[in-house]
Amino acid sequence: MIFRSSIARRRLENFNANRRAVWSLWIFIITFIICLFAEFVANDKPLLISFKGELYTPALNFYPETTFGGDFETEPEYSDPVVKCLIRTGGLEDCFDTPEDVMTALNEGSFNTSTDGYHKGWLLLAPIPYSFNTINYDVETAPSQPNAKHWFGTDDQTRDVLARVIYGFRISTVFALIVVVFSSLIGITAGAVMGYFGGWVDLFFQRILEIWSSTPMLYIIIIMSAIFTMNFVLLNILIILFSWMGLVGLVRAEFLRARNFEYVRAARALGVPDWKIIIRHLLPNAMVATITFLPFQITGAIGALTGLDFLGFGLPPSYPSLGELALQARNNLEAPWLAFAAFFSISIMLSLLVFIFEGVRDAFDPRKTFK
Repeated sequence: MIFRSSIARRRLENFNANRRAVWSLWIFIITFIICLFAEFVANDKPLLISFKGELYTPALNFYPETTFGGDFETEPEYSDPVVKCLIRTGGLEDCFDTPEDVMTALNEGSFNTSTDGYHKGWLLLAPIPYSFNTINYDVETAPSQPNAKHWFGTDDQTRDVLARVIYGFRISTVFALIVVVFSSLIGITAGAVMGYFGGWVDLFFQRILEIWSSTPMLYIIIIMSAIFTMNFVLLNILIILFSWMGLVGLVRAEFLRARNFEYVRAARALGVPDWKIIIRHLLPNAMVATITFLPFQITGAIGALTGLDFLGFGLPPSYPSLGELALQARNNLEAPWLAFAAFFSISIMLSLLVFIFEGVRDAFDPRKTFK
């Protein structure tokens, strides 16, 4: 069991004692799970279709229009009344001439179900029947105000703002977590090596840090975006290359302080390998300072992604980014719902993460007690 030891139980109790962190964790987990399966929450394709007794999953698979009685081999426009009518009637020819009349009769229950070729079908739509890139041609103005169809309104390309917020929340969170994990591994490893061995190893890495930290990150990203097509993986790598240095100083200081403790000297005298001393004896003592810095790293990663997208040097415009939504809010001051959606999405996300890591910090702090 992971909580068999007394130290693990004490850490869990300390975390649970911080009610704000616990509630933030549950809210974030629920929100992240919803956004993680965004294709099942906000999608312009049906989740499930019953057509002539067979089930289809358009949200996961490609089906040509001919599958449902249409004329084309391309993917059908599922919001088209003709396609809806074909699915619900089993491909009746009347759907090509008067789909609205047939659909009205089906909804009112006055349709003659004994018609030749009729097979009852149905569509299971997502709670939000729009994806992040769905263009809504029935919208008169762009951006349009929130209404019953679009709870957060639409942007300047008539795309549903709520759907873009859901997908953007997922991208920002996954991006930040990847950056924090890899930059923490690099930073903790470098700081541990510098602090434990000291001497010329410490001096060598310090010179590397001085050179690399003086390199302007924004200029490098601008140059790389001019040479390569920016994407999620490339932007992650670039941010990680400049994010790992923040932890090095903290971990190095903790290792310099603890490497001369009696238990470390005893472990060396007993012939314990250096890597085992670093991982099992010194690293746990540096965890409090490391975890204290993690909220700044994760908020910095989200802020960097949002800022780069706002400036136009981040993810391509086709990505549902919160920074791109903030840019639209600046360009469309007459549409305040865009600014509200971008601001509250970013602020709520950052607040939840900060509260969660505050509880984790308290859990690992041996001096922290709650009553």
